[in-house]
Amino acid sequence: MNKSILSTAVAIALSASALTLSSAQAADLIFQPGDDARFSWSSYDALKSIDLKGEKVSVFGPWLGSEKEHFDNVIAYFEAATGAEVEYAGSDSFEQQIVIDAQAGSAPNVSIFPQPGLASDLAAKGFVAALGDDVKQGVVTDYAAGQSWVDLATFKDSKGEKNFYGVFYRADLKSLVWYSPDNFDDAGYDVPESMEELKALTQQIVDDGGTPWCIGLGSGAATGWPATDWVEDLMLRTQPASVYDQWVSNDISFDDPKVIAAIEEFGWFARNDQYVDGGAAAVSSTDFRDSPKGLFASPAKCYLHRQASFVPAFFPEGTKLGVDADFFYFPAYESKSLGNPVLGGGTLVSITNDSKGARSFIDFIRSPIAHELWMAQTGFISAHVKANPELYSSEAAKKQGEILRYATTFRFDASDLMPGKIGSGAFWTGMVDYTGGKDATKVAKDIQKSWDAIK
Repeated sequence: MNKSILSTAVAIALSASALTLSSAQAADLIFQPGDDARFSWSSYDALKSIDLKGEKVSVFGPWLGSEKEHFDNVIAYFEAATGAEVEYAGSDSFEQQIVIDAQAGSAPNVSIFPQPGLASDLAAKGFVAALGDDVKQGVVTDYAAGQSWVDLATFKDSKGEKNFYGVFYRADLKSLVWYSPDNFDDAGYDVPESMEELKALTQQIVDDGGTPWCIGLGSGAATGWPATDWVEDLMLRTQPASVYDQWVSNDISFDDPKVIAAIEEFGWFARNDQYVDGGAAAVSSTDFRDSPKGLFASPAKCYLHRQASFVPAFFPEGTKLGVDADFFYFPAYESKSLGNPVLGGGTLVSITNDSKGARSFIDFIRSPIAHELWMAQTGFISAHVKANPELYSSEAAKKQGEILRYATTFRFDASDLMPGKIGSGAFWTGMVDYTGGKDATKVAKDIQKSWDAIK
């Protein structure tokens, strides 16, 4: 066989092999590209211009079980389009292991941080690669409250200079109030659209002979944390986000009048015997997992319950969201003109071992298609304004996504960002003391003393 014929035969064989690989990859994709016009397939097609054949991209994060399966399904599209091989590993000890790997020089290309604080710590030690201005501007443009997400991923490097270090991919919400639509309909109540209306509704329920709120702070050794979420939400509704950030970093003291005012706003709801199921004395002793059950009692023990998006896990078995239970945005004060702040969390995708593949993977993660592919499965809320909300797997997820899309400010749980002895210690116990009757100023001063002691 002459060289020309041999070359042609080899080329045909390689082409057939590539087609077989492409077909196999396509068969592994849970949604076939181009089949459903709701997906942003153009952002998938754009990946095909990136040639990463032969390159491996290691990704490490906290997702296991069904979450890992959902993420693997998303990753498959990046592999199919670029030719890269992505190896994702999940661990329930991510926070400890990524520090060990980074210090040993064996960090993965990409790390998925459940909290930005750990990424900040590693960035300060030079273990996280800064992202470019194009990526940062893309987040500002493509994410609701985009500057908030940029701020949350901006840390100091080893020289003390601030850089942008990651893209948030999956979010969750805390600024929610849960209720029973049937109970609201029977009583003739409307969903409040401002904090002023929520307070008026609270009093109206009392005037009608009912109890407005179920609140429980019990959580074993972590008792008190639900109250910190209340105070954080109220800080964002009574003060600009810049003040919230100063509170988190202790640039303003915990006993600053602005913080004390937010604690007392929580007290307006929680320290009034008429407003809380069981009276104010029951708030600290009621387990947070049991507290929403009053919504479903007959007759209802309460009409309102403020808690994060995970709380349906503690509703009575068989409860149907949108039918037996629903939620609305914990509203802002109309009189304060602070926009629509949202309290929540999210996972930060950062580069911990730089490579072309890692950079391309970050670009993929911030594209609409990467968000839509998980939205269409389950358990994913996105702040990406170009991701199609019609792809959410449930009406509840779609409603939560809408709240996030209309947020003007987004902030993480303050207690999670404060030093552990404060956010997971003095703040928790201080809120228990406060609901038990201790003066807000005294509580705040005690927390500040604890903070001063660890500086």
